Amino acid sequence: MPGQRTTQVSDVRIETYTGPRRELRALFELAEDSPAELDGYLALGRVLVARLDGHVVGHLQVVPTERPGEAELKNMAVLPRLQGRGIGRALVASLVELLAAERVTTLLVATAAAGLDNLRFYQRCGFRMRSIERDAFTEATGYPPGVVIDGIELRDRVWFDRAIPARRPGPPSPGPDGAQGGGGQHEERGDGVGADA
Repeated sequence: MPGQRTTQVSDVRIETYTGPRRELRALFELAEDSPAELDGYLALGRVLVARLDGHVVGHLQVVPTERPGEAELKNMAVLPRLQGRGIGRALVASLVELLAAERVTTLLVATAAAGLDNLRFYQRCGFRMRSIERDAFTEATGYPPGVVIDGIELRDRVWFDRAIPARRPGPPSPGPDGAQGGGGQHEERGDGVGADA
């Protein structure tokens, strides 16, 4: 269609989010069916956002685990109208780059076994299946009964992990203005993985 612009991942800026988490709640709810569960972790860890024309169009939340050198991608979503355009992959790639600089060696993520698109997405992002947690999505854990995803009842959770390669020492990459140190589209304005936890 003439005049219609297609969103490119190069148009998206990834940055650390420092605003109130409640402003991102609708995005978090795209990836979390239990309001009680979301209330329990919304304020934890830190959040990266994808901005397009100044508007937040996607996010991911990373939290520390109890094991040194390990972090968990706790919640992630991209606005439905912009899914499938590489924004989610760009968020994950920025997170991996950030965690490598912090010497995190393993990134975990869990998703519903019924969410076939998510299973495919995480594997395409380099994650490997680690384990299955049976009956993770029940009324007892705060999830409504009868939720169906891709024609499959929501019951089990699949855990994935991904090794984070060590960052190779080298000269800093040029920033957007040609000065040394910029290094791409991720703009860091926060502390370590557990800074807000």
